[in-house]
Amino acid sequence: MSPAPDERDRIRAAMARILAGRPEHSNGALTIVALALEAKVPRNALTQRHTDLKAEFYEQVRARGGTPDSERRLRQQVQRLKELRAADAKEITQLKADVEALVGALHQATVENSHLHRQLADRRAHASVSVLPMLTTP
Repeated sequence: MSPAPDERDRIRAAMARILAGRPEHSNGALTIVALALEAKVPRNALTQRHTDLKAEFYEQVRARGGTPDSERRLRQQVQRLKELRAADAKEITQLKADVEALVGALHQATVENSHLHRQLADRRAHASVSVLPMLTTP
């Protein structure tokens, strides 16, 4: 699909309206999506055909001291992911400590179990030896 002949003009006019705070066809957010809506062009017109206008829009937003909404959302997402990563690292540290404690407890239980099996075997051997003389005496 070929672009409309006035597409660049519509995008520039939409930029001016959004940056002036007077959007007519969008919510006025400082995003490419809002700019495309405002200009009544498909979003890929800005992301594929007119990347220079997209860059110019973001440049003007930054020059006015603003941060594009997409950048702000990405920064928030990065912060949230850093917090999740820190929480995960803390949980992994705790889980590793738990594993070490459980391995130690399992080892101790195995040693105690072996000891009890030996005691039981010794008692059975001792009991069968002491029962034999009683069976053989009249």
